Amino acid sequence: MGAQNDHRHGTGPVESLRNEFREHLDVFYGRLKLAAPYDSVEKALGALTTRLTTLPPEALQELTTDATRRWAYFRQAFVESGLSSKHRGIIAGLARSGAALNLPPEYEHLLDLYRSTR
Repeated sequence: MGAQNDHRHGTGPVESLRNEFREHLDVFYGRLKLAAPYDSVEKALGALTTRLTTLPPEALQELTTDATRRWAYFRQAFVESGLSSKHRGIIAGLARSGAALNLPPEYEHLLDLYRSTR
């Protein structure tokens, strides 16, 4: 927990990626007009931070410039934290309906989790 606290005050790549992920979660739930499940959001941020802190500096720096890889990390944290199970019925219905969700294309990385059968 102390390691997470250190990153919250920094401006390095881990903190930047963590902040970006938090912003994406805010947009995702906000545009779907759903309350973000706070505890699971915090778990997702923690899972992402833990994974990022295990990367060597070169790999971490590459991640900051590679959107596809970055979204893979975001998606994994989303799943590991249980966020993909929250509001599942509502989001799955929206994702499958083809309704205009007002989300940028990169959010397909998350919406695809709701279109698949589990």
